[in-house]
Amino acid sequence: MKFAFVIHPTSLEDVVRYEPGAVGKGRPLIEKIMEWMPAYAAVHVTGVRTPDGRETEGWFVAATYMPEQMLGLPRERVYKKILDSIAIGADLGAEIVGLGAFTGVVGDAGITIAERSPIPVTTGNSLTIAAGVRSLLRGAHEMDVDLPNATAVVIGATGSIGSACVELIAPHVAHVVLVARNLTRLRKFQESIADRLPCSTSIETDVGAAVRRGQLILTATTSTQELIDPADLQIGAVVCELSLPHDVGARVATERPDVLVTEGGNMRVPGTPRFERVREPGRDFDTGLAPGTALACMSETMVLALENRREHYTLGRGIDLGKVREIESLAANAGFELADMRAFDRPITPERIAAIKAAAWERRAAAV
Repeated sequence: MKFAFVIHPTSLEDVVRYEPGAVGKGRPLIEKIMEWMPAYAAVHVTGVRTPDGRETEGWFVAATYMPEQMLGLPRERVYKKILDSIAIGADLGAEIVGLGAFTGVVGDAGITIAERSPIPVTTGNSLTIAAGVRSLLRGAHEMDVDLPNATAVVIGATGSIGSACVELIAPHVAHVVLVARNLTRLRKFQESIADRLPCSTSIETDVGAAVRRGQLILTATTSTQELIDPADLQIGAVVCELSLPHDVGARVATERPDVLVTEGGNMRVPGTPRFERVREPGRDFDTGLAPGTALACMSETMVLALENRREHYTLGRGIDLGKVREIESLAANAGFELADMRAFDRPITPERIAAIKAAAWERRAAAV
């Protein structure tokens, strides 16, 4: 069974990766070009093979809007470009499609798109959640965080990804700070989950105030701006990003060498995966990730194709934790693994972790 995955640029750097001819053009011109530019098949994915010999192939199809356009243009216009992308994938033989980045956020998080799509749809959020929580806990282990006594902060807690992450993180920590912009919605969410959580919770609309309280920070927002101020982070904090565009800016890397930041939603793909440009056969597409890896949302789509699951899977704002656990198990059985840690377009090596830990010890000693 073959798959398609709808992609779009989340930054000007992405635009250049998609279309090298965009080098040197200003953002206003690029955005205007993308408004009228039709969807197109950008990448042919081959070599995805499970340990037991099952294979799939697929295509990344570009819906050429920036995040601000996805959120700001008339919804029906955005839906049309996404559906045009899906139609291209279906014509190429795909029998399931994943929605990447803001294509899975706009409107009702995939429900309307699924109703109009010729093939089943998933946002990929279930595997993104599983990979994100595992990445956060891996980072905590690397930084020797005392998990049973730790406070975790989930930014974007009322969103589809953030709300599920809250429930999966809660059994591991003493307290979770729930962060979102809408106070009324935040209070309702806290009330709805309080009885299910084995730890205490509090709510906060001020990101900086929340970050100052936590040893573990997970971001899962649809913001197009950097949200975390380096000065707010605790010494030795762990930050796991599930947001695209990123909520954590490069200033954290330069100003806070004692903090571990990791991208949470990356998976190592089994087999010998190749991402080849459709318009330039023989030339690889730069995904912005390490070789042989893919975003977890992409990986969910691949897993469903490998399992011949022709069905709508992860849709809407409410995430079924049963599906999170199911897709995590299916992915593991298919040979998908959590990718090595990475942040700010660089791998996080054991030597880098040792340096971060040393910087944290130095800062703690200086603060005494």
